[in-house]
Amino acid sequence: MGRGRAKAKQTKVARQLKYNTPEMDLERLQRELAGKSHDDDREDDYSDYDWRD
Repeated sequence: MGRGRAKAKQTKVARQLKYNTPEMDLERLQRELAGKSHDDDREDDYSDYDWRD
């Protein structure tokens, strides 16, 4: 017992996914799938560290 809340939440989430269409940024998705992003020219966050011993 005790599965009522969990099942209700799963049902609610499933219903939202089925009936509500989220807003999509198709241009961003296209860039991501092509392997390009506007952050490509930025160095990674750990580039300042020297990891060699």
